[in-house]
Amino acid sequence: MAILEAENITKAYAHHLALDDVSIAVPKGSIFGLLGPNGAGKTSLIRIINQITAPDNGKIKFGGKFLKPEHVEKIGYLPEERGLYKKMKVGEQALYLARLKGMKKDEATKKLKDWFIRFEIQNWWNKKVEELSKGMAQKVQFITTVLHEPKFLILDEPFSGFDPINANLIKEELLRLRKKGTTIMLSTHNMGSVEEICDHMALINDSKVVLQGKVKDVKNQFKEGVYDLVFEGDMLSFTNSLWVNFELVSHQKTEENFTSARIRLLDKATVNDLLQAVIPVSKIHSLNEVIPSMNDIFIKVVQKNEGLDE
Repeated sequence: MAILEAENITKAYAHHLALDDVSIAVPKGSIFGLLGPNGAGKTSLIRIINQITAPDNGKIKFGGKFLKPEHVEKIGYLPEERGLYKKMKVGEQALYLARLKGMKKDEATKKLKDWFIRFEIQNWWNKKVEELSKGMAQKVQFITTVLHEPKFLILDEPFSGFDPINANLIKEELLRLRKKGTTIMLSTHNMGSVEEICDHMALINDSKVVLQGKVKDVKNQFKEGVYDLVFEGDMLSFTNSLWVNFELVSHQKTEENFTSARIRLLDKATVNDLLQAVIPVSKIHSLNEVIPSMNDIFIKVVQKNEGLDE
């Protein structure tokens, strides 16, 4: 079941078409990666979901119902452009933002202090925002975004500016929130994070959705029948064994003085065919299928789409 459905969304600004018949469905309880190069239309879609702007055509459903103003309180949004009042004290501002979300003071104060301890910023409660580092300020904004426990959480480049330790902290919190039932839309250029924590994804390029589905299925879709094989044996004999149904893409010696070969299966050849061909002339140490990374897929799809446009 989808918690959010965008159906045939179109949005234009002056002479620029930001979204062109965009349709996506975000499954309930998932972490959904909204991907795309700069200017692809991701932010325009996010602004429509947050009801900051309205689509020219199409509709948005939230929980199976057409999106309405009252749905805002069920959505948490962390924009890429961060913004805190620099002269306010950290705790005072966090409490102010929580009250804007409808939380009672006592409840908000208790939850904020729990979050501050978890993020190891409890000593900054009475400091002014202008005294915070960029990473500290981002932690505060993340906390104020999730504090009211929204059903649907939209994060725009949440890892930007974080060191690896704090980026991992945010990832762990997102996984914890998903376990508690929060659905998360993650707009990011960090493909490594998409592979680590996203269940589903959609790739927008040049205002259109050009790829979407489960991350695992998308990666399998782009497999090319390529395998990395590590072996001992004579390289010439090994190469000759591949003559008919396989292509030797590359090879190199490993630190253990084995040979690592990258091989592409041709025509209808199978992994069993490959093993039957090479076992008589070599001793096999390992065989692994090469699964394309989300970064590779992103580049391939975007470049292909841009070539079609030209």
